[in-house]
Amino acid sequence: MNPLHEAWYWVRALGRPGKLRVLRWRAWADRILDQSEPLKKISDQELLRRGRDIRWRAKAGIPLIRLLPEAYALVVEASRRTTGMEPYPVQIAGAIGLFAGGIAEMQTGEGKTLTAVMPAFLRALPGHGCHVVTVNDYLARRDATEMGPIYRALGLSVGCIETPMETEERRDAYAADITYGTAKEFGFDYLRDKLRTGVAMPGKSRRALFEAARDTMPAVRPGEQPVQRGHYFALVDEADSILIDEARTPLIIGLTLPNDAATVSLFRWCNRAVDYLEAGVDFVYEPDRRSAYLTEAGVRKVLLLSKPSLMDTIDAERIYKHVEQALTARFGFIRNRDYVVVDNEVKIVDESTGRIMEGRKWQDGLHQSVEAKEMVPITAASGEAARITVQNFFRLYTHLAGMTGTAVQAAREIRKTYGLSVTAIPTHRPCIRKGYPPRIFIDMRSKRQAIVEEIERLLAARRAVLVGTPSVEASEALGALLKARGIEHQILNARNPEREAEIVAQAGRSGRVTVATNMAGRGTDIRLTEELKRAGGLHVIATELHTSKRIDRQLVGRAARQGDPGSYQFFLSLEDELLRCIDPKKLDRIRRRARPDRKGELPRRWFRFFVRTQRYLERMHYKQRKDLQKADKQRQRAYRSMGLDPCLELTES
Repeated sequence: MNPLHEAWYWVRALGRPGKLRVLRWRAWADRILDQSEPLKKISDQELLRRGRDIRWRAKAGIPLIRLLPEAYALVVEASRRTTGMEPYPVQIAGAIGLFAGGIAEMQTGEGKTLTAVMPAFLRALPGHGCHVVTVNDYLARRDATEMGPIYRALGLSVGCIETPMETEERRDAYAADITYGTAKEFGFDYLRDKLRTGVAMPGKSRRALFEAARDTMPAVRPGEQPVQRGHYFALVDEADSILIDEARTPLIIGLTLPNDAATVSLFRWCNRAVDYLEAGVDFVYEPDRRSAYLTEAGVRKVLLLSKPSLMDTIDAERIYKHVEQALTARFGFIRNRDYVVVDNEVKIVDESTGRIMEGRKWQDGLHQSVEAKEMVPITAASGEAARITVQNFFRLYTHLAGMTGTAVQAAREIRKTYGLSVTAIPTHRPCIRKGYPPRIFIDMRSKRQAIVEEIERLLAARRAVLVGTPSVEASEALGALLKARGIEHQILNARNPEREAEIVAQAGRSGRVTVATNMAGRGTDIRLTEELKRAGGLHVIATELHTSKRIDRQLVGRAARQGDPGSYQFFLSLEDELLRCIDPKKLDRIRRRARPDRKGELPRRWFRFFVRTQRYLERMHYKQRKDLQKADKQRQRAYRSMGLDPCLELTES
């Protein structure tokens, strides 16, 4: 770059590296748009020929950075012709940042789906494959379907990985130039490939693993060829959710263990034994860590409790461990918040998205303890056939990039964990979102009553209202109050995920009330009618602070997208789920000190208490991710020193 231009950018950016990068990318984006103008005159066949020509040049070894302006200009024109959408300069600037390798923070509604097409196309040109990672199957399928015509107009193929696919279908999808899918599907396919190919031991031929596990893992046939063809480039949508929030839980392929009568009897008995234990005397429950442990008195009491004869073969240590898991299930895991029961099955609900995590189970007998608590059939416990952490999986990729609406708060952790910088991309139009002061109440009843009154006021003004709740339980409780007041509304939660697109499509109409968990916070688009824009746009009511400020920002970001009018407000109470991490006795003392008015409302200064609690949970979750990463590094070193594959440790024991 010309030194004078460099100095000019540096002065405009006031010496801030992030701002400097954005200024450079924006100038480059303007030139790319200019370069795309002559392409409007060429035929579809000529556009396809040029797409194939640039691909051959990429395969011939020409650096992709030199091909970037031409490749992005081709994508701009292909998008115009196939979808009718022309990327804005800020979208192209974000796409340049994604190619450079980093996290682009683009506000909700700024068109991240179209932005992803440009770096995905460019990285796919050498033919090594490109993975575009989304948060769920619905979004993966939608994005592959809507963006597929752009790639095909330029001579590239598109595949999509979905949960119910068979092995051959997966292999075909990975053979495509660009493959859409979820992080868990990409990660589990990698682990299945590990099981298929086995481990190459020093001085020994490669051997197939888990011959005896064919019945429990029918998708894995030892000796079969892998379905994935490498890890060259991954572009992660909603990067903070996938790289940060989901990183506390490793990806594990379970190996079904025998579910004998003694084991089932153990889980049932432990659930009943909890009723005989006294909190603070026989056990201690730590709400911040969501774990329980027996005291010496508790150990003695458990030992002396009568037990069925089926448990005679089970040693005392195992009984103590599962009693502690039963205590954790009883006090730490709440139905319709952490999980739902569907068709007599316990299904985990993802805290950050509000969606059901199909096929996932808690480990170490915790899942079975929850099943015993809910009196549903006890499923077989699972061991670990293969495992990898989210951090280590994404480090496999030669090139990694991501985009999200909320990454700045996690910039330090992303840089330390993945070596990626975070850059905030400016919005296409100025954001005119209006925030109202938070309101805090002494109890849940007062808060919900105030929310219903506020909704009635907003409906009288012909506004649309989106009410964000932290759990299924909270959404249905508020829905019951609205129904009692005769307010028509829609509820979107983990019980009806199949209606998500339908409910969200109607949420942007005047007079609509939508009560939703975090499902409505990511990947879906609320389009406003002209009548609603004139009335003031969508108003978001956040009924609690979440465990991370980023999740709150995602919810608030549903209002006032792309320069539309909109507003938001927080309603909080001293009975919120956020505060369950505080010792109950301490929380009772805090509530007794509160001095509410006759409607149960507290002064605004109480908001600082909630912010401090949220920051505490953010630090704790960060420490959990850090500890998991540290333990995994030690584990990897230990297994590699023995010549074993860290992903398949149980296969080598």
